[in-house]
Amino acid sequence: MQNVQQFLHGRTQALGEEVMIDLRPPSPHLPACVQPEPFLPNPDASPLGRVTVGVRCGKQHRKVRYMQAQVDVIGQYVVAAEDLPRDTRITPDLLRQQSGNLGELSSRTLVLEDDVVGNITRRSIRSGSTFQTQDVRAPLMVKRGDAVSVVAKGSGFRVSREGKAMENGSQGEQIRVRFGRREILDARVISDGLLGIDF
Repeated sequence: MQNVQQFLHGRTQALGEEVMIDLRPPSPHLPACVQPEPFLPNPDASPLGRVTVGVRCGKQHRKVRYMQAQVDVIGQYVVAAEDLPRDTRITPDLLRQQSGNLGELSSRTLVLEDDVVGNITRRSIRSGSTFQTQDVRAPLMVKRGDAVSVVAKGSGFRVSREGKAMENGSQGEQIRVRFGRREILDARVISDGLLGIDF
């Protein structure tokens, strides 16, 4: 339990001013866990709220147990400072900090200002509301019908072609591009008007 407590504390102490971890003890019928090594079964998930922690036991770490914990962190998170209509580009002055229990927020809540600023709202956001991952999108760098440059590169070659975007795209997204009358390929948006294909 001490190892798991320290593991969760290490994962969450940077998130806020106060961390509270309520760990459910393992069954007393289980044998002792030798050389416990805690891990998160889903490493991408936020270690807040109700959390499952895996623990590898034994010299080869072949045995795995799971423990339940409630992790609450009192910290800062961003909310809308005013009502934001759909398709609003979010700037720092449209946000304000709020203090509360981060463990009570949805796992999809964007807590940090850096994760929100620069994005575009997908729907209207009420003043005082948090931002969920599905509420915002990256700004469009390519619009349907735009003339675009597509760079294809692989081992020892690099080719550039001009094409026409068949759909809108933000940075990192894959969109379809038409070359001439018939050829259509998927390419990844790199920057404004520039796409890439890796071979």
